[in-house]
Amino acid sequence: NPKATPTTPVEPTEALNTIYGPFAGFMQPTDSAIQVLENDVLRIEVNPQGGILEQVALKGVVNYKDEPLYLVAADNSRFSIELPLIDGRVLQSEDFYYTPSLQTQGDTTTLVMTASTAGGQQLIYTYQLGGRGHLLDFSVATVGMTPYLDTEKKPQMHWATDAFRNSKSIEYENRYTELTYGHSDDKVDYLSLAGDDEETENAVRWISFRQHFFSAILVLKQTADAVVLKSQNLSEKEALEERFTKRYETAVPLLWNGGELNVAMEFYYGPTDYKTLKSYERNLEDSIPLGWGIFGWINRFLFLPLFAFLASFLPHGIAIIVLTIIVRLAMSPVTYKSYVSQIKMKVLRPEVDEINKKYANDAVKKQQEVMSLYTRAGANPMSGCVPALLQMPVFFALFTFFPVAYSLRNQPFLWADDLSSYDSVVDLPFSIPFYGDHISLFPILASIAIFFYTRMTTGQQPMPQQPGMPNMKVIMYLMPLMMLFFFNNYASGLSLYYFVSNLLTIILMLVIKNYIIDDQRIHAQIEENKKKPKKAGGFAARLQKAMEEAEKQKRAQGRK
Repeated sequence: NPKATPTTPVEPTEALNTIYGPFAGFMQPTDSAIQVLENDVLRIEVNPQGGILEQVALKGVVNYKDEPLYLVAADNSRFSIELPLIDGRVLQSEDFYYTPSLQTQGDTTTLVMTASTAGGQQLIYTYQLGGRGHLLDFSVATVGMTPYLDTEKKPQMHWATDAFRNSKSIEYENRYTELTYGHSDDKVDYLSLAGDDEETENAVRWISFRQHFFSAILVLKQTADAVVLKSQNLSEKEALEERFTKRYETAVPLLWNGGELNVAMEFYYGPTDYKTLKSYERNLEDSIPLGWGIFGWINRFLFLPLFAFLASFLPHGIAIIVLTIIVRLAMSPVTYKSYVSQIKMKVLRPEVDEINKKYANDAVKKQQEVMSLYTRAGANPMSGCVPALLQMPVFFALFTFFPVAYSLRNQPFLWADDLSSYDSVVDLPFSIPFYGDHISLFPILASIAIFFYTRMTTGQQPMPQQPGMPNMKVIMYLMPLMMLFFFNNYASGLSLYYFVSNLLTIILMLVIKNYIIDDQRIHAQIEENKKKPKKAGGFAARLQKAMEEAEKQKRAQGRK
């Protein structure tokens, strides 16, 4: 780190004195050099011109071009404190020139940046970086400014960043690049992912400029009101040559302290990694979109610790496969019940068809007879849907888990060089709308597996075509095609999970069909159930009784 030496004050020029009066010294250039703060994970450069972070690099981390990964660079960030004066003028701290003083005590480095005037007024920035970790302490203070400041107006801190593109697919990265912010009551809000958005919020405690797998987070020591937050989508603007995904801006009102400014805060610069963020005990992990409600709980308390354990001793691709096996085995009782229900419906299909023909012109009677058949046979048409509903929370939890799993970044498996990005096997010389300019293999394999799974499940139960209704078989066969297009740009780790999951389900269903379930035994059991006395009560009985009452009322109205 360069050792700072105080510069000799230089008398401001006449032009500066004319424009800025007693504050001309703030705008007087100095010959101070760029200052460097560095620890085990961060390298930070601070420019004496403006006192701002000129560069923040994550050590040992690269982008998709294998270049050093920067969260802050000279052309993507702005930081300034707006100071209102009693004469109506407004000073911007980014216009000031600062004299640095760099000190190291133990493994902590402190950089004090001081802008001074001939009259003794000062604006002081203090940066402090510990020897380890991603937190940078920052404070701003004024000295001797009270007679000039308009304390009826609040100073504003302006912070803006253009989020760099760091992944192969800018479209996919942009889906998870988002401005989020936390309130004092631990509520988390966010701005629009898809378009431009602006909000003014109260009780703001932290603000996260998330760049998918990396975040710049401002942590306030005191909550702020009337905070302005803006997000603008940049990824589709040709002039930017796809260097950036979004532009974030925020204006945070600061509080006076006895007529002076004295505010402390923190900045987090690092990976959007749940374990890392949680280690700082500031609830910053809430900025990661793990899903709302039960989906988020499943990810936090089940899949995050389970996958972290598996990945601690297995390659990440193998860890995904083992995780998938564990999930499918845990859900196997549900799969078994669902398949048994499908077999029962298949066995009863001929009798249901006979009832439909017999009561083709009497919908109520037809429904009554079908329900009676199901009741006597011990079959429930809804039992096939319930297992699917039980699996939905797991499905959606994993859908949100894999795209934000930082540990998958740059992890290769088979032909995929990065499980957090797409696994291109063919680069196309053109772009297909809604598909992309490449062909990913894992989505193809997953789509094939889903196709065969769909054939197996739809083949076990009738899919009647109702007049005016869409063909359900056609819709179900569209699912593999939709996945093929939708997941071509998604993380290959997610496509790998769906491929293995559907493949295991197919294998499990074949085992159940060929070695566990006996169709003839189930048919005999159904026939035996039909001979048993019909039990009174139950949902089916109540439903049938209600339908009979409705039919009676209909006939009574018809006779009037």
